[in-house]
Amino acid sequence: MIAIGSDHGGYILKEKIIEHLSARGIEYKDYGTFSGESCDYPVYAKKVASAVVTNSCDKGILVCGTGIGMCIVANKIPGIRAALCGDCFSAEAARLHNNANILTLGARVIGNGLALKIVDIFLDTPFSNEERHIRRISEIE
Repeated sequence: MIAIGSDHGGYILKEKIIEHLSARGIEYKDYGTFSGESCDYPVYAKKVASAVVTNSCDKGILVCGTGIGMCIVANKIPGIRAALCGDCFSAEAARLHNNANILTLGARVIGNGLALKIVDIFLDTPFSNEERHIRRISEIE
């Protein structure tokens, strides 16, 4: 189960990601926002991060205009490792090396096609479980 959320700046891309997840048969829970009207991104970042940290959802996806604000908020929650990814290599490394559990995207920074490829790579890449990465993650915690 994937937790997904956005603010008004990421709303349209969030809807495209939801359509993409559905087409892939991936279950998700939409934590809002539910329109393009102006709203406060921390509300939605906290909802998604809470769902991930309590294991209600396996991973999360957050979308705002740049992805930066969502990433900052999510990483304030203990146990969350949110990664802002604007390219495929970063999405893969975030999972392989950092066991990132939330992907953040900037809807005003990347195109829809690239965003969906990043989502796929993030969701399909397992954590490497290499000792050096486990050790480094434990140092973060």
